[in-house]
Amino acid sequence: MKALRKFFLLILDICSVIVAAGLGLLLRFDLNIEAVQKPYDEHLWKSLPILIFITVIIYWIFKLYDSIWDFVSVNELERIVIAGFIVSLLNVGIGIAMNADGVDGSRFMPRSFYFIFSFLLLLFTCITRFGYRAMRMVVRRRRDKKIGANVMVVGAGEAGNMLIKEIMASDHIHKNICCIIDDSNQKVGSFIQGIKIVGNRDSIISMAEKYEIKEIIVAIPSAEKKELSSIVNICQKTGCAVKILPGIREIVDDEAKLGQLRDVQVEDLLGRDPIVVDLNSIMGYVTGRIVMVTGGGGSIGSELCRQLAEHGVKQLIIVDIYENNAYAIQQELVMKYPDLDLVVLIASVRNTNRLKSIFEAYKPEIVYHAAAHKHVPLMEVSPNEAVKNNVFGTLKTVKAADAAGVEKFVLISTDKAVNPTNIMGATKRMCEMIVQTYNKRSKTEFVAVRFGNVLGSNGSVIPLFKKQIEAGGPVTVTHPDIIRYFMTIPEAVSLVLQAGAFAKGGEIFVLDMGEPVKILDLAENLIRMSGLVPYQDIDIKFSGLRPGEKLYEELLMDEEGLQDTENKLIHIGKPIRLDEEKFLKDLDDLYQICLNEPDPATVRKLVGDIVPTYKPKDA
Repeated sequence: MKALRKFFLLILDICSVIVAAGLGLLLRFDLNIEAVQKPYDEHLWKSLPILIFITVIIYWIFKLYDSIWDFVSVNELERIVIAGFIVSLLNVGIGIAMNADGVDGSRFMPRSFYFIFSFLLLLFTCITRFGYRAMRMVVRRRRDKKIGANVMVVGAGEAGNMLIKEIMASDHIHKNICCIIDDSNQKVGSFIQGIKIVGNRDSIISMAEKYEIKEIIVAIPSAEKKELSSIVNICQKTGCAVKILPGIREIVDDEAKLGQLRDVQVEDLLGRDPIVVDLNSIMGYVTGRIVMVTGGGGSIGSELCRQLAEHGVKQLIIVDIYENNAYAIQQELVMKYPDLDLVVLIASVRNTNRLKSIFEAYKPEIVYHAAAHKHVPLMEVSPNEAVKNNVFGTLKTVKAADAAGVEKFVLISTDKAVNPTNIMGATKRMCEMIVQTYNKRSKTEFVAVRFGNVLGSNGSVIPLFKKQIEAGGPVTVTHPDIIRYFMTIPEAVSLVLQAGAFAKGGEIFVLDMGEPVKILDLAENLIRMSGLVPYQDIDIKFSGLRPGEKLYEELLMDEEGLQDTENKLIHIGKPIRLDEEKFLKDLDDLYQICLNEPDPATVRKLVGDIVPTYKPKDA
């Protein structure tokens, strides 16, 4: 097939040389064949075999027989022009070599003949190379208009241009690109690949209706997350399917490709760029070390285990009370890292003797403490369990780490620990106070990491909304004005790991998570991402704030200030002074009282006495 194609091109080029030479001479004499003097005619036919041979050789040297017709482009055009120029010079050389005397005694054909011949040969060569592609493109466009979905492309930059070109060149993708959107007023009204740029982002909804758009492709890989989020929000209001070309770092060789298109994800709606931490440069402190993760089967704990396994820990110890989660992460790690020295233990952080025996047996050097009860409404109903598991589970783990001479201890905390209105947040604040207190009394470096809601984690709002949408609704939002800070699981884990690298002891690390997200907007966008219309296909109902729930969360208490780290998006909250002796005595008293299962009101009062910033919502 390839040889046949080359042979066919060769025949076309021979015909092109003959026609260009004959027509060039005729045009010189105004297409009057009788006006062509005999010496010119004789010279033409004598020189044609040589001219044909030279043309074929030059074209072969410039690989004009090797290009794929469907993809000829500016590179091929450049080679055609250079090859044609060389052929034209050699044509003049043929006249000199043959010493052909013209009618007027000159040694050349008419001078205009050489210019006309060169132009015609270039024209015919372009037609033979580009004509096939042009015909196929016309056929494709007509086909796609009949059977393809109407598509709008947002972004008239290089990525958008290359994406449109690939769609038009594909035999397997049937998309009818109707219009382009770009925020540059200078580009509006211009054309890319024959497609008109019809307006800016404010025109998306009206143009989607005008052109009956079914799918919108956002092709702005260089856009910041905030800008991308704004554009995606507008696109989703059209009811069209929305796809995104990934960020510029994800595009190999800066080329936009259809295979890189993906559906809109919840992360695209956060309105900020993802936190990027170069883990390879900071994970040296865990390589070759014995590392323990409590709560290692949970959302954060399991991702911590994956990252630790990937960065060459000497031994990884997973401690979890829930056997199903522990078994799941164990099987995953065994399959992916068969050489990993992995220990999976079922244990409760509330069991002093069990913790002591684990620390004595395995002697961990670094501990990530992710074990905790985190579900706000459930902890409001059972505050004593929250205190026993979160506060005293942490206290017992801290004491065991101190006794075993652990080097680093990283506590997973939450933004709900700031001015808490729920018992879960108050217990996590007490956990922060514990690690800051013991940091001054131990050789172990105790630190805490505080962040907001984690997308996709167990108990987060996203999985709940998705289940409600799958069930046909309604989607329940507690309050129309409720807002939350969000981060992804990889972001949360990268912060925790970097905190371990930065740790000097006593710090509370805080992530700058950008602007908070309105939960109602999140619910509406999730419905649109499912191809449905909010309030029509899926209703949204407001259930009222749950027990202990705030309208908004905070990252710092009034007394805390911020200190920067090497990562500009990770800050350190300054420790708050507290009477440590009194705090430890209060903990002892609280522990004794909790053993007797006091009523919830008593537990909340005792916690409030220890955490002055705790203001129960009901109060």
